[in-house]
Amino acid sequence: MPSTVKSQRAVRRGHLDSAMSGSVWHKVAGVSGAAAVALGAYGAHQFKPEDPYFAEVFDRGNRYHLLHSLLLAATPLAHRSHTVGMLTSAGIVLFSGSCYAAAFTEDRANAKLAPFGGMSLIAAWLCLML
Repeated sequence: MPSTVKSQRAVRRGHLDSAMSGSVWHKVAGVSGAAAVALGAYGAHQFKPEDPYFAEVFDRGNRYHLLHSLLLAATPLAHRSHTVGMLTSAGIVLFSGSCYAAAFTEDRANAKLAPFGGMSLIAAWLCLML
């Protein structure tokens, strides 16, 4: 049976075919990982906030961004890959994005979404057990 037919049947049953979801999450992981490395290089060589606290906030966001980009790369191996991928992506955007925003603006108020991102990342890791 052609793989396209298998994919269509899997989608009709409510499941994403592992090959289809795998290619999507590998692409998302590639973009996320490249962005994390580029932002890390910027943070190490160009980013000089007036308050050193915000350099730490930037580094924390970048560290979590890169680490969870690796989780995105492994997402196709999860039983519920779409759920893990969505939670991880949301967590990266909310947690690391908030850290980046707070660091760039040097305003702690811009980090208010970080706890929601952290909860999303925790949920993604817990979904690996399902």
